[in-house]
Amino acid sequence: MNIVAVTACSTGIAQTYMAADVLEHCARTRGHTIKVETQGALGIINPITHADLGAADLVILTSDVAIDNINRFDGIKTVSVTIDDILTAPQKIIDGLTKP
Repeated sequence: MNIVAVTACSTGIAQTYMAADVLEHCARTRGHTIKVETQGALGIINPITHADLGAADLVILTSDVAIDNINRFDGIKTVSVTIDDILTAPQKIIDGLTKP
């Protein structure tokens, strides 16, 4: 499965980047491709491109704040989860979202 994700927390510091690392690790160990955009204190890093969106089967929004440019995900299966959920139970979430 091709996954794109965005992570953003209220302060835009540690949890934004920790959630990105957890998502990447979890998805890849389960055989999925993933690209994670972070929206944090450093701005937008690793932005999702039109090509990424065209190949995406699933969007995971991992956030406790508003995501910039959220309308770009229209028409793609999109799931929102909290930062805490991804940090505490990433395997359960990834497995639940990617089952056929």
